[in-house]
Amino acid sequence: MARAHRHKDRRAGRRGREKPRRPLRTALAVGLSLAVLTGAGAGWAYLRLGGNIDTFGADGLSDHRPSSAALGQNVLVIGSDSRSGENSALGGGEGEVGRSDTAFLLHVYADGKHAVAVSIPRDTLVEIPACKLPDGSWTAPRRQAMFNAAFSVGDTPEGNPACTQNTVEKLTGLRVDHTVVVDFQGFAALTEAVGGVRICLPADIHQRDLNPNRTTPGKRVFRKGVQEVQGQAALDYVRLRHGVGDGSDIGRIKRQQAFVGALVKKVREDGLTPTRLLPLADAATRSLTVDPGLGSADRLISFAMSLKDVELDDTRFVTVPWRYEGARVAVVQPEADALWAALRADRPLDEPEQGTGKSKGEGAEEKEVDGAGIAVAVANGTTVTGLAARAAEALSAHGFTVTGTSTAAEQGGTATVVHHGPGDREAAATAARLFPGAKLAASPDPGVRVTVGQEYADAPSPGASPKPSKAPGEDARSAADDICSDLSYG
Repeated sequence: MARAHRHKDRRAGRRGREKPRRPLRTALAVGLSLAVLTGAGAGWAYLRLGGNIDTFGADGLSDHRPSSAALGQNVLVIGSDSRSGENSALGGGEGEVGRSDTAFLLHVYADGKHAVAVSIPRDTLVEIPACKLPDGSWTAPRRQAMFNAAFSVGDTPEGNPACTQNTVEKLTGLRVDHTVVVDFQGFAALTEAVGGVRICLPADIHQRDLNPNRTTPGKRVFRKGVQEVQGQAALDYVRLRHGVGDGSDIGRIKRQQAFVGALVKKVREDGLTPTRLLPLADAATRSLTVDPGLGSADRLISFAMSLKDVELDDTRFVTVPWRYEGARVAVVQPEADALWAALRADRPLDEPEQGTGKSKGEGAEEKEVDGAGIAVAVANGTTVTGLAARAAEALSAHGFTVTGTSTAAEQGGTATVVHHGPGDREAAATAARLFPGAKLAASPDPGVRVTVGQEYADAPSPGASPKPSKAPGEDARSAADDICSDLSYG
């Protein structure tokens, strides 16, 4: 992608892991530098901050974009995950290709007093539309692809933020006004510039929790409870998956959201003095690659100032409505569409849609699966012991009559397959709703038979259909929330 290499040597190896959670904090940090610019040396500060900023080319953006939003603004924040150059020492990984493990869409309401950051899990199955490659050609659209694969299209160290933006616009129907990419090194510097950020952990964390390949627990890295972290320790915290909750990326997102809230709170508590703000603004801009629309100090500051009146209680964090689909994550409808519709209308997530007496998410949940009167046989199509019994229990809990369990003649299948005889397709489709990703297959034999596959075995939840997230806004956290609350899933 075209980029402005103002500081090429310094930035050559900076596209690091887990920088997702800095939408508000990064933008706010840059915006707070306005206090510096209003004092002596404003011209010098502009030059210094502007010289830090890199941009990516807009020629990779789709020609088929949603219409410009009349209300509010939408900013996509991507945490880059390349381990090249200096980022390798911080991330401890290998590989030069730009990757992204975290992203969220920040909607700043038109009133300038409210903001919502919507996290999109990296394993979410989405459509990646046509994206531009470094040689100028365009890819074909890809369906049922992992969301984070969009950033790696083209296999370049700097990643492909334009492709990720195209993907988000396709997913949400919202026009992304600006895109910001943050890397490892800049994130570490930012946490040091604020003097550390408060975190909370429900248990002690050891070296093996950061590196599951270790054969022994190793030394304690974090103690249970409240503490402050910065630099490498802050990176370790926001990348942490194991040792807390169910070890999923969904749980990590919850902790990342709490971290952003704590950072915003720290900046507010410290005050907006020039002495405090210049290092913060400098660290923030050095960590960014942005679209051309934000590619100067004054534009970044103008955007950041749009957040100056957003109070902690009005800074909210949610995750796109989701459920597990095998080992991946699927977007839950119609809850997700209700979320995007609320943001398009610049409507608070907990405010009823105009003309109704309830929020759009209410009553829109998928109907409960009712298996009354449907007989099902279950077979284990994997080598995982007890999987047929697990599926049978889930089916029985939803009213199905399980006629028996067995081991399939052939094992090693990936997807769950629901076989049905003539006239039984509707009953089979009802049973398939309990098995995300299940396929229907016609059979000359009467009845319904479920053969569970490896995707069902890999699902983190012990139930057949892991409970999806709550309706948009129902499970949101704010930057003012207790840092020890709601830190994991499972």
